[in-house]
Amino acid sequence: MALEFYQLTHAGDRENNQDFMAHLITDSYALFVVADGLGGHHAGEKASRFFCEGLLNSADRFGKQVAQNPVDSFEAWITEAVNEMKRLFALDQSGAEAHTTCAILYLDEQRVITAHCGDTRIYRMTNEQILWRTRDHSIPQQLLNEGKITEQQMAQHPEQNQLTRSINILKKQDVEINLYPAMQTGETFILCSDGFWEYVKPAELLQLAGLASSKVELGKLARLAIFRAKGNSDNVTVQWIRRR
Repeated sequence: MALEFYQLTHAGDRENNQDFMAHLITDSYALFVVADGLGGHHAGEKASRFFCEGLLNSADRFGKQVAQNPVDSFEAWITEAVNEMKRLFALDQSGAEAHTTCAILYLDEQRVITAHCGDTRIYRMTNEQILWRTRDHSIPQQLLNEGKITEQQMAQHPEQNQLTRSINILKKQDVEINLYPAMQTGETFILCSDGFWEYVKPAELLQLAGLASSKVELGKLARLAIFRAKGNSDNVTVQWIRRR
């Protein structure tokens, strides 16, 4: 599978960057992940990093199993990543209060698998339209589902940061897994933390699916998101993937 791939992360206006991103591209599949940590005293940045490292560290065990049993294997892979989080936190008591969101994208020749928890998103686009995005596990998403607010009102809703799901080492994981048809030539995927999507308009996001888009355009939109936050930007992390 021939892929073009860019990624970037920035602390925005925060003192620390609690986002973490990772990827793995093999001969048979590709894996991409963005995680947004939650928790004080560096606990959030540890949670996001440890979870991503857990996914990569167990890739040899689970990556090829996905082809035979996609959903069950992916659930087991995520469980193992959380177990790795527990091992890495070890006696660090901050692990009990540390949470992370995640957006995971798995690609092979037969399928696309997404796994997400919280408000870190995955978008699937052609150069003409946004085909879909993952649905946040948050209060504003629930209000959108009920028709009480619009898509445009979600980003600036006063309860935007109120999540209904997150990953934590002390609770049962509730990651949403979805299976889709394989990625087509020319399609683009975006994985991003809320610090990015909150301040990027759908039409601007669609520009990243244009045939001429590149890392330059990705960087411009990330800087625009930080600028629009007017000194209160969250961490900004984004991955861009296209099939050539």
